[in-house]
Amino acid sequence: MTEKNTSHISTDLIHHGYTPPAEFDSPQPGTFKASTVFFPNVAAMRQREWKDKSAYTYGTHGTPTSFTLEERLCTLEGGKHCVLTPSGLSALAVASFAVLKTGDHILLPDNSYGPNKTLAEGELASFGISHTYYDAMDPHDLEGKIQPNTKLVWLEAPGSVSMEFPDLVGLLQVCKSRQVLTALDNTWGAGLAFRPFDLLGDGSLSVDFTAHALTKYPSGGGDVLMGSVMTCDDTLALKLKMTMMRLGICVGPNDVESILRSLPTIALRYVAQDRSARQLASWWKTQKACVQVLHPALEGSPGHAHWKALCAPQGKEGQAAGLFSVMLHPALSQSQVDAFCDNLKLFKLGYSWGGPISLVVPYNIASMRSNLPLHLQQGFLVRFSTGFEEPQDLINDLAIAANQCLNF
Repeated sequence: MTEKNTSHISTDLIHHGYTPPAEFDSPQPGTFKASTVFFPNVAAMRQREWKDKSAYTYGTHGTPTSFTLEERLCTLEGGKHCVLTPSGLSALAVASFAVLKTGDHILLPDNSYGPNKTLAEGELASFGISHTYYDAMDPHDLEGKIQPNTKLVWLEAPGSVSMEFPDLVGLLQVCKSRQVLTALDNTWGAGLAFRPFDLLGDGSLSVDFTAHALTKYPSGGGDVLMGSVMTCDDTLALKLKMTMMRLGICVGPNDVESILRSLPTIALRYVAQDRSARQLASWWKTQKACVQVLHPALEGSPGHAHWKALCAPQGKEGQAAGLFSVMLHPALSQSQVDAFCDNLKLFKLGYSWGGPISLVVPYNIASMRSNLPLHLQQGFLVRFSTGFEEPQDLINDLAIAANQCLNF
């Protein structure tokens, strides 16, 4: 305790002189919460730089806690620079806002995450940024839609909900040949299924940005909202950081702490949920009520060859997350499909994925696409996300609900 020069307990408590010893270490890094950050002197206040993570200036620009998560995420995905955002959608928005201006044009896959399309149709359009949707399964379609003012192409692997896996290498090569920036929604791959900043394994082909909904696999608990944007380019990284600063976007340290706690087990969880999903998807292939299984790692699923080439080369098993969809027979009715979902006991109705509890959502896929692709069978699409329940228990749950509701 330092010498007391004050006269009131409030002042004593606020300016308490105790400093704990520095030699403390534990499995989890400390959680530093701050809006105000103290400077030792005026010179430091004027000289400190937050953009290169060499110092701290204000809570929105980062603390040791957020810097630690950003660096660990770079290790996961193979990037060099990372910023944290409050949600997966905000990560998509920050990536777009960082590089687009009035008069620019962007391209998005028609099967991309719905809110990213809504962002293009709403805020981006109101700012004078035009957009076009392309067929993610056809690099030639992408090439034909690139305009002189095309500044950014969004990529997604696999497609949202319908789960077709694109020729990501082919799409990226088209963009590189036309010198157009690329941003990949890497939430499904999570840095584990493939390496977005080194797609060919020789350092010759990389996306410019990845956006990642940390809400999913990095969190793993279904209880944290957060996103990240990553790049290997120093100039693009500065644009990301300045966009974040000007918009006042930041994340709470308690949420960062939750992601840091879960991140060490992401590889184990990803494999476990992948294996469960493959078992369930294989079971659906045997069911009369199912006309198509949409799972990139299963033979016959749209884009399986592309998944195999990128995620499972040279005979490797590969990884494919814990997400898949099925097309149920068109002879069924929507009310039957809804009743099937309602009657499931272990699967909960809910959006998102990557958490411990298995989820189910019925979708009207026709309303989500400009044109319903020919590789999708006619029927009713239902998406499943596997949790950590025993796979056979999940299959039994599916079988009981299907016998009750999916007869035709």
